[in-house]
Amino acid sequence: MTSNQSRPPLGSPKLTFSADAFFDTQEAPTGLEKKRRQAQQFVERHSSEGRKVVLVTSGGTTVPLEQNVVRFLDNFSAGTRGATSAEYFLAAGYAVIFMHRQHSLSPYTRHYSHTTNPFLDLLSEPAEEDSKDGSSPITVLPQHSSALKPVLHNYHSARKAGTLLRLTFVTVTDYLFMLRELSQVMQPLGKRGMYYLAAAVSDFYVPSQKTPEHKIQSGKGSLMIEMDQVPKVLKPMVQKWAPEGFIVSFKLETDEDLLIPKARNALERYGHQVVVGNELNRRKYEVVFVERISDGNFKESWIRLDPQQDNSVLGKAGEKEIEEDIVRNLEERHEQWIKSAQS
Repeated sequence: MTSNQSRPPLGSPKLTFSADAFFDTQEAPTGLEKKRRQAQQFVERHSSEGRKVVLVTSGGTTVPLEQNVVRFLDNFSAGTRGATSAEYFLAAGYAVIFMHRQHSLSPYTRHYSHTTNPFLDLLSEPAEEDSKDGSSPITVLPQHSSALKPVLHNYHSARKAGTLLRLTFVTVTDYLFMLRELSQVMQPLGKRGMYYLAAAVSDFYVPSQKTPEHKIQSGKGSLMIEMDQVPKVLKPMVQKWAPEGFIVSFKLETDEDLLIPKARNALERYGHQVVVGNELNRRKYEVVFVERISDGNFKESWIRLDPQQDNSVLGKAGEKEIEEDIVRNLEERHEQWIKSAQS
């Protein structure tokens, strides 16, 4: 175990829920400054061109149980919503900072992941007599060409325009430090910046001061793990990091009766613009937008797809995806948010 006697213990209630205490006591991830510079250049370029910028967070965060990590806690998120939404933001003309879990789904390549529509299944190798010198091309099977073509076109368009910046995280500590840095980098955008917080962030973590240096040894009976609550960073984000930004958070519940009350509570507590709520088993074809219209008064707007017609869960390019409607709805709200600054 490592310790730092100059730091107050994290077990106290004051530090357990304090974002400032978290950043004061946990070590910033390696490479954070490089990522900040990349984001800074990206934002400055697209801001000068008058383009709106959205930060999309995507995928789940891990909680390491050792400093030399062998074991960690994780969640089920593959980053589907974030990766899919990033594509639609790009199509809508946004520049996208895609802050995602390492090895989770990414825009465009998500259509051909290793588990659905494996990319190698799309390809045909040349006949043996044509491939002896290695110069004969590999081709796309005709039955897959029409689906692959628009994905490939959109990928190359985004790459040529330089409108997609990918930055990765792994742990919940990585995520929180990166979110703070990137929010501050985007702060000069004012109301032209959107923050689409679709990542599945761990609720609890093991502070670095409480994690052993080496692998936890087995064969010693039961394992007891004491975890601290991850600080809620939406309030400092709204108040300090991105005070003019259009901030969208997500609320996933397994009990639908809790969904809207908890979304309303988040808006009251943190003061951001929109909560997109989804129930676990219907998240692919039903979401609710919750917004606060005045103190104690809220408005809910639903988007629903026919689950019998929605095959997006299969990862098939060209199928109707609910993220298309989510992004279109948010684009309209964001435009109204920008115009509110001009009136």
